[in-house]
Amino acid sequence: MLRWLRGFVLPGVACQKDEDDLRYEILFQDLDSDGDGLVDIVELQEGLKNWGLSSGQNSEKHIFEAGNTNDDSGLDFEEFMQYLKDHEIKMRLAFNSLDKNNDGIIETSEIIAALKSLGVNISEAQAKKILQSIDSDGTMTIDWDEWKYYFLLHPAKNIDEIAHFWKRSTVHSLKSRRLRLIGGFEQMVKEGGIHSLWRGNGVNVFKIAPETTLKIGAYEQYKKWLSFDDAKVGITERFVSGSLAGATAQTCIYPMEVLKTRMILGETGQYSGVIDCGKKLLKQEGVRTFFKGYIPNFLGILPYAGIDLAVYELLKNYWLEHYATNSVDPGIIILLGCSALSHTCGQIASFPLNLVRTRMQVQALEEKGTTTSMIHLIQEIHNNEGKKGFFRGLTPNIIKVLPAVIISCAAYEKVTQHMGLI
Repeated sequence: MLRWLRGFVLPGVACQKDEDDLRYEILFQDLDSDGDGLVDIVELQEGLKNWGLSSGQNSEKHIFEAGNTNDDSGLDFEEFMQYLKDHEIKMRLAFNSLDKNNDGIIETSEIIAALKSLGVNISEAQAKKILQSIDSDGTMTIDWDEWKYYFLLHPAKNIDEIAHFWKRSTVHSLKSRRLRLIGGFEQMVKEGGIHSLWRGNGVNVFKIAPETTLKIGAYEQYKKWLSFDDAKVGITERFVSGSLAGATAQTCIYPMEVLKTRMILGETGQYSGVIDCGKKLLKQEGVRTFFKGYIPNFLGILPYAGIDLAVYELLKNYWLEHYATNSVDPGIIILLGCSALSHTCGQIASFPLNLVRTRMQVQALEEKGTTTSMIHLIQEIHNNEGKKGFFRGLTPNIIKVLPAVIISCAAYEKVTQHMGLI
């Protein structure tokens, strides 16, 4: 839409100011879908979505608040025009700061330099993809007109915010969202050698013992509290007990989850160990960073632990009742099958919230000092990646279930036997 508007009036027919006024009037009329002379926030949101201009960061809210000077229910044409003119000044300053050699065009080398100043290293091929998204005439450079009309309705105020937008929407997309399982292995080995495949595993192993003990012990205790007068424990009691047990265990060990994620995402040599990682996070980001993503994790563990433990016991008990012959031990194969199925069901049910939790932890690493709420992050994933985006990375999670359940189900059975819980 904006590229079409750029060529709507032929150069030389009118002065540049008149051309821009006409283009902006066309934009306003297109946004004002009900023709009442006001563009409300819903119309602005629909317009940005239809034109493919939403950055996923409440673009319409930022634009509406900046332009709505009289705080009424919508932007009139004068307010809309004034916002665009003020925004154009900011975009001119951003363009000039990016155009280091003052030749009136932006090249890939200048995009690379801008992102490098923020600590983001990208290849020339990735910089070309950014450039191509703005370049409308195929010259592989960006002039002022192309820049102005591309960022005309973008809420960024300066070059730093534009660079962060590139980092989030393009670089992150190229490096993470399109990553496939085999490509992920190859990238990790290339970056840090074969040992990088086990990065963060130390803290993962360290947290397993208290987490498993707390979860199993709490599960049995919650079942006793919920089974009144030694009544038979039903599926509802098992699900609630499992959910509460999972929440209890995760609350106690959650800081170690954050440490594990940071060590996995860190570069080779960035942290010398778990203690070093914890000290650096505490010094650089404070105590709150150890609970980044706790809410979606808490909400996700409720269905996961509830389904996992309840389905596991139901399947095991069903087999013992219908197929066992005077035995209370179904054998490792049956236990493995029950546990694999229960873990898989729990993973599928809770994975979207686990993904949101991990994204929040990653965001704390990439953009220190900024905070995106869980709701806004969910909206961003839905807008940018659709429903499938909430299950990005589910395949490797399912693949790891089999070796994990061998240990977990065996540990569960042995612990309950030794503690006299069965």
